[in-house]
Amino acid sequence: MEVFTCTKLFSNQVFNVLSIFLLISLAQCASPSKVQETYTNFITKSCNNTMYPALCVQTLTPYAPSVGTRPLKLCNAALKAAILSARHASATVSKIAKRNRIARYEAKAIKDCIGDMKDTVYELKLTLNAMGHLNEPDKDFQWANAKTWASAAITDADSCIDGFSGRKVNPVVKKKIGSRITEVQKRISIALSLINHLY
Repeated sequence: MEVFTCTKLFSNQVFNVLSIFLLISLAQCASPSKVQETYTNFITKSCNNTMYPALCVQTLTPYAPSVGTRPLKLCNAALKAAILSARHASATVSKIAKRNRIARYEAKAIKDCIGDMKDTVYELKLTLNAMGHLNEPDKDFQWANAKTWASAAITDADSCIDGFSGRKVNPVVKKKIGSRITEVQKRISIALSLINHLY
């Protein structure tokens, strides 16, 4: 009887020790740093399909916890980043427009640019809306809409820069606006590329 009790006690202790080792090893596998690394690797791999991989990784890494390894969530994060960038660019252009030393020909180009950037933000919102309907029966139609709206957003950003081409504009003003709009174009391009690679 003593032998049986000792054997049973020994077996219980071995089981407990093995359980502890198993829990420790599972905790290490699912540690926050490992999970974060998995998410970051997913973003890096996805960004390699874009024209601006470094900017893509820099822009989207802060969204890693909410994106995880889900391609659709990554597309939506890229669109939100593009909308934010477009709004910042629009605010910059609006500030420049309020300055007193802007010539009439510059004012016209800036006004047109502000309109183009408003259209860009609107089209990016439509893109985001279409992406929200990809679980519906008309998935292909919505996906096509998303790509169309994102392309239109790039075109409107292009129009803003083109509006300064044939006009005499202060080079400093032109450069400041141009650099802001270029950032917007790059982020829209990233979002569109990720959307194109979704399926």
